[in-house]
Amino acid sequence: MADELGLRESDDIQGDVLAGFKKDQMTLLFLKFEDPARARAWVKALEPQISTTRQVATFNAAFSKARKASAGDDPKTLKATWINVSFTYEGLRQLTGKDPLPSVAPRSGLEAFKQGSDKRALGDTGDSSPEMWLFGDGKGETVHAVLTIASDTLQDLQTTVRQQREACAAAKIVIVFQQDAATLPGTRRGKEHFGFKDGVSEPGVIGFDAPDPVKPEYVKGHHGTRLIPPGEFVVGLDRVDDEPRETPDWAVNGSFQVVRRLGQDVPGFWSQVAGQLKVLKNAKVVPPEATTEWLAARLVGRWRSGTPVATCPNADRPSNALAGEDNDFGYRDDPEGFRTPLFSHLRKTNPRDGLQEHPGDRPFDENPVMDRRRIIRRGAPYGAPFDPASEGPGGPDEKRGLLFVCYQSDLVQQFEFIQKAWIDSPDFPPNRTEKPGPDGMVGAAGTLSYETPGRTTKLTLSQFVVTEGSVYAFVPSLRLLRLLGDGRLTDKPPAVLRPTDAFLPVPDLQRADGRSWYWAFGTGDDGTPVCRTLSIADGDDHTDVRERPDRPLTTWPCYAGVTKVDAILPVPDEQRVDGRSRYWLFHTVEGRQVYRLISIADGAETGLPPEQAGRIDRADRSLSAWVSLNGVERVDAFLPVPDLQRVDGKSYYWVFHTLMGAQVYRLVSVADGRAHQDAVERGDRGLDLWRSLTGITRVDEFLAVPDMQRINGLSLFWVFHQDKYRIIVIRDGRGHEDQITVDDRPLTLWTSLTA
Repeated sequence: MADELGLRESDDIQGDVLAGFKKDQMTLLFLKFEDPARARAWVKALEPQISTTRQVATFNAAFSKARKASAGDDPKTLKATWINVSFTYEGLRQLTGKDPLPSVAPRSGLEAFKQGSDKRALGDTGDSSPEMWLFGDGKGETVHAVLTIASDTLQDLQTTVRQQREACAAAKIVIVFQQDAATLPGTRRGKEHFGFKDGVSEPGVIGFDAPDPVKPEYVKGHHGTRLIPPGEFVVGLDRVDDEPRETPDWAVNGSFQVVRRLGQDVPGFWSQVAGQLKVLKNAKVVPPEATTEWLAARLVGRWRSGTPVATCPNADRPSNALAGEDNDFGYRDDPEGFRTPLFSHLRKTNPRDGLQEHPGDRPFDENPVMDRRRIIRRGAPYGAPFDPASEGPGGPDEKRGLLFVCYQSDLVQQFEFIQKAWIDSPDFPPNRTEKPGPDGMVGAAGTLSYETPGRTTKLTLSQFVVTEGSVYAFVPSLRLLRLLGDGRLTDKPPAVLRPTDAFLPVPDLQRADGRSWYWAFGTGDDGTPVCRTLSIADGDDHTDVRERPDRPLTTWPCYAGVTKVDAILPVPDEQRVDGRSRYWLFHTVEGRQVYRLISIADGAETGLPPEQAGRIDRADRSLSAWVSLNGVERVDAFLPVPDLQRVDGKSYYWVFHTLMGAQVYRLVSVADGRAHQDAVERGDRGLDLWRSLTGITRVDEFLAVPDMQRINGLSLFWVFHQDKYRIIVIRDGRGHEDQITVDDRPLTLWTSLTA
């Protein structure tokens, strides 16, 4: 049996996914990273605190055994506090400095994760609109991570939450929102705010839950609870029918998480149930003794105790000795929904064995049609229980609802399918003469068809559940979590795109919304010339992010025939003229450097096809066409003189080039105008004349710090040389005094330049 239940021993899968924390107290912290480097250090410190499947499963088994021994009372001596963490797409991008999903298939679960739940059509309109959300709306504070903390006692929970908040503050991590949740007290224990037992229909997991010896497709001791292949919930494991799913290698042993705060209108629900009961009684389609509890049970599919309407249609059995059988039922003998209505929450979210393509058709098999739609649900109620007499907590205006959390390996095929194709669709089950209507408990407002033999009675219900926040996140394996602490997604050592070639500022994305975008030219792993897109934020930290993956130069016609970009110089008076910017591009052909004139259109990084975005305006020419480059065999880099750009119709540059094996520099000027006449203003000199370049024998490239140009007469530049970089400052004025402001650092500190 131990071999069959190997997943229980996993120290790589986080504990809430398969084992479930199952605690009375829970807090979720929604986090935003302000400093990626500090966030990575925070991840490293957090990783040893993460609860694993083995830890949680072992504790839960001991807790369950002790509870049975004490006739159902919770053991007082067994207590634990668990922590798990998940990351949004933007959170993974912040930690790694690059796009974790550079290409995703349309309409796939990965596309949904990348877009985020606020961009998905999930019926979140009106009061449920993303702009109304408390977290995850994409318009306020972006969520990068979700920290889940669960405990047996409120005191232990509060202690751990305080510790985690302090750790976040030290790492410059903003707590966007804190969501507390807890098991309801007294007779409401185990129920949600409408009053119904929750979490009864959770699936079992092959390899984690023991199979029944008589019916091995079900969980031992839980008749009717189907065992589902673990790959439906954990990426990379066996799936229903072994159907392949497109997921990156780094996602193995992780799970995609949905977190939704669902506000519940408890008085509205019960008031409308009473009103609609009158409609049914007036139509004489329900028994005279039917109560609001009777109709509410049909909207849910279960009575308050969890007893299914399918097995007990007339009354609840709250003291049912066979409560363990509450999942052992189906709808095959009730295809029209005469007993359990087709619009009931239970039937909408899991049609079991009663789903037909058309009325009268043979129902679909649960395996695989239904099994591949299953999700593992966690979460808990939040807010005080409804008490109409209360003037404080518990009153009608008190915020209350369900903190919904679920895990799956495909957001589209599982959670979104259930939400859109089943819950919110008035035409599910399909092809009925009278549309069943949306989910009667949690769906949108609409008209429901209450079916009785030979007659349909229409019910009209408002929406009782409102989305107040939503996030899509990914729960990484412990192995991946350790890699994320180093800013990586794989074990492969980080390769560095050496910026020895050139940077080209994206012309219409400089200082846009506090960021400046650049194309960086280098060589890919296979030796081919590539270009990647990165951005640099304004501010003291100048946070850099890899915005686009490496692309071969051959994808842009303007780079046709270029095997290595040596240097690029903007044409000074032809920047953003009529929506285009021109550049002289220097590259080497058969050992000899040449240059060409290219132009880049505005919008090149935001959707223009390559042939429109960039073009060759003049073909390759020899360097001899430049008077100022007389005697230069190969230009290495240009450095604009900061206070001598477009002055009296001229722009001045220091040109760094190699002469007899040593790098030297000269001062040149380029005039405005069609001819762009150039001249040598001062001849070649050695690098030793630059105080800021002390110790450097060869400069690979200069890059202006975008928000630090001509500030109080000072301009800052990054200087790249070999596998290091430094920051220098150049002062305006005739002497152009220079000095080092930041000493050499390893190039790997640039997250945008690591693969």
